[in-house]
Amino acid sequence: MQAVDEMIPQRYPFQMIDRFLAIESGKSAKALKLVTINEWYFRQPTQRLAIPRPILLEMLAQTGTAALLTVPEYEGKTIFFGGIKQAEFSADCCPGDRLELTVELTKVRRQIGVGTGIVTCDGEVRCRAELIFAAQG
Repeated sequence: MQAVDEMIPQRYPFQMIDRFLAIESGKSAKALKLVTINEWYFRQPTQRLAIPRPILLEMLAQTGTAALLTVPEYEGKTIFFGGIKQAEFSADCCPGDRLELTVELTKVRRQIGVGTGIVTCDGEVRCRAELIFAAQG
């Protein structure tokens, strides 16, 4: 399996996932994030340590990018997070959680892709979102 930093252009602190578990070119990708207390988004003093929800969506976007970048016609292109059609959150993600992120591409036409992403922890769905991706380059 290709390393995250070899697949997507983001680097620390913007690389939000730890490793890929599976990639099916043009169809789906699955990634892992082990949430630690040392994450940069926990550095501000707060009463409750929970991953900000936009960060969860960025994790899904980075996961979905891998499914597109493995397609020969998108190799070497830049994939942008184009938007969120809808998102639902059922529980917070906190330090100590082992998150599995899965994105299945439901539609890919020319430079635009749409995918459904799910964040789970211990088999419980924490977030479900429909995401839009755009390729350039």
